[in-house]
Amino acid sequence: MTTAAQVRAALSRRWHPAEWLFWAAAAGSLLLSGHHLLLTEIAILALFALSLDLILGFAGIVSLGHGAFFGLGAYVAGIVALRWTAEPLSGLAIATAASAALGLLTAPLLVRRATDLSRLMVTLGIAMLVVEGANRLSWLTGGADGLQGILIDPLLGRFEFDLAGRTGHAYALAVLAVLFLIARWLMGSGFGLSLQAIRDNPLRAQAIGIPVERRLVAVCTLAAAYAGAAGALIAQTTMFVSLDAAALHRSAEALIVLVLGGTGWLYGGLVGALAFKLLQDALSALTPHYWQFWMGLILVAVVLVGRDRIPAGLDRLRGRG
Repeated sequence: MTTAAQVRAALSRRWHPAEWLFWAAAAGSLLLSGHHLLLTEIAILALFALSLDLILGFAGIVSLGHGAFFGLGAYVAGIVALRWTAEPLSGLAIATAASAALGLLTAPLLVRRATDLSRLMVTLGIAMLVVEGANRLSWLTGGADGLQGILIDPLLGRFEFDLAGRTGHAYALAVLAVLFLIARWLMGSGFGLSLQAIRDNPLRAQAIGIPVERRLVAVCTLAAAYAGAAGALIAQTTMFVSLDAAALHRSAEALIVLVLGGTGWLYGGLVGALAFKLLQDALSALTPHYWQFWMGLILVAVVLVGRDRIPAGLDRLRGRG
């Protein structure tokens, strides 16, 4: 059982030195010329995985259709840029709000499902509806051809989105940092602790007065907003949106990232995204046609062996050496 001292410690959420080092390294990555495009992809994937961690790691809600919110955010950001304003922060805010609205509308469908299997099927159905809707509304979304000809105004009126990806990298990293800070504060507050109580024992949480349904609806809405922000970033930095933005593999990719990084500690999505993208880049360079095979093998090894056992095993080997 959680003691009062543990609750106070969780609410204080003091920064560990390793966290300062992590964000210092992230800021230093802006100086790595020639790698901005890859690092932008990592930052966007990290934000998307963070959004999934909010519902999976903290609330215990499994999802196979989280990419629906990512795709909606991407399409809304692209449509806003083409038809209304190309100012990036405005497009980001509108796309985030649109995905949050979809999350709010669909959250009751997840909250009232009693089993993980039913939640998986509902989220999968929502994702399929979004993909098919984007395909059918070709007059608005471009259909199978996607949204083309997107042009984004300079960030803050000064920083143009260059081909090297320097501005896009800084933009994505800044949005990730701000939203991570908000998530860190929320998950360290009473709201986050109540979510963990619901995840561990929903009946007991309800018995002690926690409004279970309202808390779960709130975190689903928040997670959808974060996913929409990630989708908006991919649309604005690549200046293109296609059906691929809401495809099933988007949701699967976020799950893979959390398998690599771990759930329920926020940094899992960030560390997992870094590991996944670097592995993908390295393996595709070594074996362009079979990199998915090796990635799958690594994932199986991580799941079977366990993340905690790998460093322990290395320590034992060093001790024997």
